[in-house]
Amino acid sequence: MVHYHRYHQPRKASDPIITKDEESQQNLVMDCSTSSYYKRTRPKLLSFLFLITFLSCCYVLAPLFLPPSFTFSLLYSPATENDALVVNDSMCSSVSSGTICCDRTGYRSDICLMKGDIRTHSPSSSIFLYNSGIINNVSRNVGAEKGKGDQILQHERIRPYTRKWEKSVMETIDELNLISKRVNFGNSGHGCDVKHDVPAVFFSNGGYTGNVYHEFNDGIIPLYITSQHFNKKVVFVILEYHNWWITKYGDILSHLSDYPAIDFRGDNRTHCFPEAIVGLRIHDELTVDLALMQRNKSIVDFRNLLDKAYWPRIHGLIQDEEREAQEKLRKQLSSSPSSESEPESESPQKQEYIIKQKVQENPLKKPKLVILSRDKSRAITNENSMVKMAEEIDFEVEVLKPDRTTELAKIYRSLNASDVMIGVHGAAMTHFLFLRPGSVFIQVVPLGTTWAAETYYGEPARKLGLKYIGYEIQIRESSLYEKYDKNDPVLRDPESITKKGWEFTKKIYLDSQNVVLDLRRFRKRLQHAYEYIVSKSNHSTE
Repeated sequence: MVHYHRYHQPRKASDPIITKDEESQQNLVMDCSTSSYYKRTRPKLLSFLFLITFLSCCYVLAPLFLPPSFTFSLLYSPATENDALVVNDSMCSSVSSGTICCDRTGYRSDICLMKGDIRTHSPSSSIFLYNSGIINNVSRNVGAEKGKGDQILQHERIRPYTRKWEKSVMETIDELNLISKRVNFGNSGHGCDVKHDVPAVFFSNGGYTGNVYHEFNDGIIPLYITSQHFNKKVVFVILEYHNWWITKYGDILSHLSDYPAIDFRGDNRTHCFPEAIVGLRIHDELTVDLALMQRNKSIVDFRNLLDKAYWPRIHGLIQDEEREAQEKLRKQLSSSPSSESEPESESPQKQEYIIKQKVQENPLKKPKLVILSRDKSRAITNENSMVKMAEEIDFEVEVLKPDRTTELAKIYRSLNASDVMIGVHGAAMTHFLFLRPGSVFIQVVPLGTTWAAETYYGEPARKLGLKYIGYEIQIRESSLYEKYDKNDPVLRDPESITKKGWEFTKKIYLDSQNVVLDLRRFRKRLQHAYEYIVSKSNHSTE
């Protein structure tokens, strides 16, 4: 299930609160601005010398007041609703060799970039960046490692997971130490066991991994956002590595990276990289914001990647089914009495051709409707009646019951070939990503889930180019109608209940509610979807 959180939006630029870093920066700007006054009242040469002296002092003394990860090329920009703002790209896009740049302005995730001699050390949960040259004043010496003489120039900590605002889950995510060191010449204690000539992306598969919504929203889509510009020349290093996750998403991973993923905890070898991104960028719920992407990639491009990822497997499934159908038809023809009286003039090649043609016949199909069915909570208890009604409207109906063990390629195949998808609000609605743009997505919205249904699935579906229809059930269509008094806030004012917290939403509206559709009312939505698909199909053939 989706974990609902009406989080507070980040501050806008107009907010009056000023951080310490902002204050120090504003003071610098104000002081520098006063130099123009001296220019007008003192000789030009003296004014010029004063300005040079002042700027030099600013450059030398600033590291004493600003954090080590701050760079002078940046001005503070407050975060907005999207995590990967253009400022995020500019903040660390010009990282020089031997430095660490961390962008912590995002509300949803932190991102750190490293460049140079990068080496992993999983026993200490560390990624080291070794420097053997002279370090400038911006990278301060903040300590030294005893016994080795290596000077620690910078030490950052990061939990590479995309739910930064949710403290409870972030506390379960392993923390990484990013340490920049100046090493002595001749120190031989930093060898590479595996040397990579491509960058690395470090991220965690902890948190809510195991739930399909979170797997796509918090993991797969952010991984696409963060890594697609590498054109598969990148290595994924995973904290909380799960073999089942690699198997489940292997088709997608193979289209994002040419290299096998590394288990950070399970592989104690020292892996060396020339560059690294630690953490994943995330834009919004189940989407890709093209304005924030290199090459203007969008959620449609991500969906196209899914198409490429799953097609080989789907093609194999189709071939297997065709072979089975052909074999079945051969047996039927050979066992039928009429086959004995047929003239022997037809060659085996001709017979084989006829069999293939019959198997591959593709008559004009009805619009296809796929129902994502639920067995437990939020099930449609009169689903069979809904199926009959859809068939009466002239839909070809498939009832799909995916679970954690269902192969994603098979789900993708069904939905990619469908025109309409129906389902009750829940994590399985994430599969709307498998629909072709222009298809119809009907989400049945139980009591107490209106905000979440729109935020997590309705709005993202529109961004993908789907025709989205939200069907908010009435009180009598909820099984809660039989459990509570008709004037109870649970029925009359669900928002007042959900405001009490996640545990109330989960217990009452997610775990204890089923749906009895008003078929007369729901038929209007189905009829509208049918007419939309038929009209769209007729228009495309004109």
